[in-house]
Amino acid sequence: MGLTINEVEKVDILTLQDNYIDLVSQDNTEIIQRAMPLIGTEIKNSVLAEHGFASLVTITNQGGMRSMLFDFGFSENGAAFNAEALSADLTTIEVLALSHGHLDHVGGIEKLVKKIGKDNIELVLHPAAFRSLRYVKVTEDFKVHFPPFTREKAQAAGVALIESEEPYPLLDNTVIFLGEIPRHTDFEKGSSNLCYEENGEEKQDPINDDSAIVFNVKDKGLVILSGCAHAGIINTARYAQVVTGIDTIYAIMGGFHLTGADFDSVVKPTSEALENLDPDYVVPTHCTGREAIMHIEKEMPDKFLLNMAGTKLTFS
Repeated sequence: MGLTINEVEKVDILTLQDNYIDLVSQDNTEIIQRAMPLIGTEIKNSVLAEHGFASLVTITNQGGMRSMLFDFGFSENGAAFNAEALSADLTTIEVLALSHGHLDHVGGIEKLVKKIGKDNIELVLHPAAFRSLRYVKVTEDFKVHFPPFTREKAQAAGVALIESEEPYPLLDNTVIFLGEIPRHTDFEKGSSNLCYEENGEEKQDPINDDSAIVFNVKDKGLVILSGCAHAGIINTARYAQVVTGIDTIYAIMGGFHLTGADFDSVVKPTSEALENLDPDYVVPTHCTGREAIMHIEKEMPDKFLLNMAGTKLTFS
């Protein structure tokens, strides 16, 4: 496919929301910068962890910096609260992208867009993000519904929608939104209990809207950032290679959705496939699941990075 993606010198990913927080980890490196619990010299600053994901991504190239938001977290206030606690300047953001339409990625959109302070800022997403009547089927008689994300809600938050099933370039071709990700692996089958209704008929939800964003760091390769990777993180990474025409991967980061009974048998082949892709770094976040994260850390100790709410990772 070979869609042009321009090189950048550096990608900073500041996680505004993730499932985990440890304010005294003291493991900063050139790549990792953790949130500090300080205001001045007092321990009184907090960062919230929630079952959701939101990130502020900043690229640097030839001395210039450009920023975007990828996902918006679960609760109405969580990611916005963290942005303030982290002194993150959201007014520099030029564009927004959404990994998919589940609540744990869209819940904080209104408050975050308000902090950006720009009318009709563009939000790039797959049109299936607005699929309605989505639910988790616990039993035939018990279904847990996802609150609907609608075009009206998005527009009321103050965004201008760009709906794309195809790869879509952002920020002058320094970022690519992958659009719909083809499913090719024999082990990434999605969640059998995620369903939706269409014309009164129940169907398994393939979550066609699941997507990711990609960057190309000079002399290092691709940085791939997913939200939940319902399409499969291996499918996602391989599609990023196809779309960009670049095989070398610098970092794979995001929710890998490897938690729960449906995914017990998927952890090992996913880990093995990640090793075969041979990125410099693997950063499982959000919905990857405790067992899968520990497995990846054990199998790839030199590549594994632990993410958490408030962490800034720098790939340069």
